[in-house]
Amino acid sequence: MSDISELRSTFKPRNPDYQQRVRDSFERQGVMRLIGAELSRIGPGEVDIRIAYTDQLSQQHGFFHGGILSTIADSACGYAAFSLMPADAAVLTIEFKTNFLAPADGELLIARGRIVKPGRTISVSHAQVLVTKNGQERLCATMTATNMTIYDKVKE
Repeated sequence: MSDISELRSTFKPRNPDYQQRVRDSFERQGVMRLIGAELSRIGPGEVDIRIAYTDQLSQQHGFFHGGILSTIADSACGYAAFSLMPADAAVLTIEFKTNFLAPADGELLIARGRIVKPGRTISVSHAQVLVTKNGQERLCATMTATNMTIYDKVKE
């Protein structure tokens, strides 16, 4: 898959209040607060997460740390899946694979999560992670994730 725009959603959310549910769940994630991540797009089967560079998010060469890329890509994939789930469901990542393609050298990181195949219990999603430097975006990582719909485990 060469471009995540190929995954533009034609999916219908099963919960009309999906955007607020995604926001509320995202706000409960302590790790997102800790690293300063923010939601920048929520659509049916589509979620983008952004994070500005700080030294605290870097590795020894001054690039964004790979763990940060994986963290926001995982959440972007998970929330893309969550956006299509019923109102009484929650989401859990059960597997992901990250490919690092280039150093994440820049001022801003963006993870664009998109559903590839939604399912009643298991969904597959894909994320592209882009780094912005001097106004230019560059692909630095991709992720493929498997997410599970769960019930009776929702922590409110």
